[in-house]
Amino acid sequence: MSDPDHRGPVRTPAPTPGPDPLRRLLPPLGTAAAALALWAALASSGAVTPALLPGPGATLHALAGAAADGTLATDLGASLGRAGQGFALGAAVGSALGFATGHLPRLSAAVTPLVSFLRPIPAIALVPLATAWFGIGESAKRLLIAYAVLLAVWLYVHDGVARVPVSHLRAARSLGAPLHRRFAEVLLPAAAPALLAALRYGASVALLALVAAELGGAEDGLAYRLQVDGQFLRVDRMFAGLLVLGLVGVLVDLALAALGRRVVHWEAS
Repeated sequence: MSDPDHRGPVRTPAPTPGPDPLRRLLPPLGTAAAALALWAALASSGAVTPALLPGPGATLHALAGAAADGTLATDLGASLGRAGQGFALGAAVGSALGFATGHLPRLSAAVTPLVSFLRPIPAIALVPLATAWFGIGESAKRLLIAYAVLLAVWLYVHDGVARVPVSHLRAARSLGAPLHRRFAEVLLPAAAPALLAALRYGASVALLALVAAELGGAEDGLAYRLQVDGQFLRVDRMFAGLLVLGLVGVLVDLALAALGRRVVHWEAS
């Protein structure tokens, strides 16, 4: 008679393989190819004059020309520097403020009405004021970008922190965990997905604010070059500048998403 308690060796199920990276790239690559094909077809159809709608070939030719004469490198470096510094400042202050207001109801009641008042005011509306206060130098541009990023990041982080169950924090406090451990081991991991979403959204807002800042007065930069090319109706160069702006946004978002998958590995990015 066999022993009912006897069991065979426990077999650990094989790990489920993650999605193939190439398979994940197929949908966006297919969309990009379709968009390029539609663009080329519309540009070559004659429905719109090539002077107003250059095709992909003419746009890439203009982009290659800007790269060859050094204009692209100069403008890209200037824009990335402004956007990066403004993003870093705005994200740092917005994250800190979001954690504070999300965790402290009394502070939230005092600060939220002011932030809610400022959020509908776009950065471009503040360009004349920033120019009057700080001139047309780099400080005004970085502060405008930081302002826009701060408000965007604050909203996401505040909401994420406010959604952390109070019972988790009370349990940690009842176990004797000091404030810094409750923050590092309970509050921060729980709010990390919201923080990641805030940074990704803040990066896109930084590029939007960058355009407003450079149109307010600059001597280089991607948006500045768009304005100059627009004055001389160099539409092919304008399309090239827009293409670069879009690619920068995509690459930054992909980098932040990859970082999120490594750091916030317990939550899908």
